[in-house]
Amino acid sequence: MKKLSISITATLLSAAFATSAFANDIKEIHFVVPGGAGGGWDMTARSTGDALRKAGIVENVSYQNLSGGGGGKAIAYMIETADRQQDTLMVNSTPIVVRSLSGIFPQSFRDLTPVAETIADYAAFVVASDSDIKTWEQAVEMFKQDPRSLKIAGGSARGSMDHLVAAAAFKGENQDPRKVRYIAYDAGGKAMAALLSGETQMLSTGLGEVLELSKSGQVRIIAITAPKRLDSAPDIPTLKEMGNPTVFANWRGFFASPGISEEKVAQWNAALTKMYSTKEWQEVRDRNGWIDEHKAGPEFTAFLEEQEQQIGDLMRELGFLK
Repeated sequence: MKKLSISITATLLSAAFATSAFANDIKEIHFVVPGGAGGGWDMTARSTGDALRKAGIVENVSYQNLSGGGGGKAIAYMIETADRQQDTLMVNSTPIVVRSLSGIFPQSFRDLTPVAETIADYAAFVVASDSDIKTWEQAVEMFKQDPRSLKIAGGSARGSMDHLVAAAAFKGENQDPRKVRYIAYDAGGKAMAALLSGETQMLSTGLGEVLELSKSGQVRIIAITAPKRLDSAPDIPTLKEMGNPTVFANWRGFFASPGISEEKVAQWNAALTKMYSTKEWQEVRDRNGWIDEHKAGPEFTAFLEEQEQQIGDLMRELGFLK
């Protein structure tokens, strides 16, 4: 009887070990973030990795912040070390198109393997909670009186997305977008610090980066670029409802090194698809005001080509490109 008991116990332990060993869809993902801590890229990578790990879809996740060159340093790293990056995903967003068009770095999304768009994040215009600016209309009036008196921070270089969105918003108020006084910082954390210290009067950023800070009363969001108010932020007005036609969503997604197989891309996308239905992801998404937006593989590449055309036209219209 004792021998039978030992045999059953051993069998159960063996089964438990096998279940544990093969419970995860993917063993490992390493996320490369092209900017510093506290920005939208960093938040997207870490939130995605945490959701995948906590939901049991990926066994191990790790992160590497590699800022520099407006994101170009990370792109170059992914290309130059491609053979060693078989389990690596680099997070990126609209700036990979904007900065390539601007010539900030020589590469484009075509030099990488597009894996998937995963979310859309609307832009937000933010002031400190104790700011004299209480509404978007007051900010516009301040700009009309003296454009240089309104310093707008952003966690990206001049001529890039945070700058572009601010310029488009003031153009929507029939103001000269070239007069926007944009102050560039390396990543969203530093731009936020500049706002809170009074170094700048406004911050142009993604809603997901500031929604929780707004709810806790640390900052005030005076406008967002969504087409209508969001369920996750019902008290925040849109530019559109105030008569400004500016609507903009910054996509975020993931890229792999060149030469990655279609099978590997399909495996990553199967994991991301599974992630969307988990409570771990839904909590992250709703907390940040993100919109689920999954475009995979060839569909994502076609979307990037369309973005390149549309954003290039807008940049030329606003004077950022000739």
